[in-house]
Amino acid sequence: MFEVRTDLALEEQERLQEQQESSRGISVREEEYDDGEIRITTVKIKTENAGKMMGKPRGTYITLEASQLPEESEDYHRNVSGKLAELLLRLIPQKDRELSVLVAGLGNRSVTPDALGPQVVDNLCITRHLLQEYGRAAFEKEQVQPVSAIVPGVMAQTGMETREILSGVIEQIRPDCLIAIDALAARSARRLCRTIQISNTGICPGSGVGNHRHSITEKTIGIPVIAVGIPTVVEAATIVQDSMAEFLRELSRINSMPSLQSSWEKLDEAEHRELVRGLLSPQLNQMFVTTKDIDAQIKQMSYTVSEGINMAFCSGFEA
Repeated sequence: MFEVRTDLALEEQERLQEQQESSRGISVREEEYDDGEIRITTVKIKTENAGKMMGKPRGTYITLEASQLPEESEDYHRNVSGKLAELLLRLIPQKDRELSVLVAGLGNRSVTPDALGPQVVDNLCITRHLLQEYGRAAFEKEQVQPVSAIVPGVMAQTGMETREILSGVIEQIRPDCLIAIDALAARSARRLCRTIQISNTGICPGSGVGNHRHSITEKTIGIPVIAVGIPTVVEAATIVQDSMAEFLRELSRINSMPSLQSSWEKLDEAEHRELVRGLLSPQLNQMFVTTKDIDAQIKQMSYTVSEGINMAFCSGFEA
């Protein structure tokens, strides 16, 4: 069966709603801020059966939708960073004591749509070594937490699984939790570079584009894992499917070929995907698409995400 890939739990939840499938074991809460410019949706998968329907592990998935994220607005991006800091602290366990945090910037620095993680690490406030050397006298605010970071690269560069590298680092420095930053794949082009997903279920590097690597979860590495991701690519088949649907709706609206629209609507989503797959060439079936200014977008988003992490752990931010 042909599957349009998405890493966003929100999109899987929307798919269940569209198909009118049972959402038992799934709870959804929505919040809006800044006159609707920032929207936060929390999806909790509470049972194993619900997880199977969603294709996601049990846990909490928080999606921050920021329509103006691609725009160059310092105030807006700082508001987004502040909300991200709140959401991170909402998911982080053991907030009643000093918390040692390891941030992993996953992805390939040489491939622009996959460079989000490495660029976030470049902009982080790293404090672990300073606290070890000088103690808290090195900082004005006592709330600063020990933050360390690593960019493990990808298997083609290192010959090692990302999980193997992180497990070795964790064994040596023993952080309290891991924050893994990675680029994601979306189901909808309108969510590219406009959505941040935060979850407490860990991450499987490369899964969005079909490169399944060993998962990085609390069970596999021994400490809680918070995953932060932004969709930077969408599958070409998704764009074709959405374009066909819009085209047929427009034909039906002008009453030129209503029978085509009726025939399309009789097919379910899986049949839509199979039809699109048959129309596309083998090359297009393996193609992922990103925005033309993805280099500028990655640079801007990396600042926003890194600022959120800095606010949460290096500036005494109160959630």
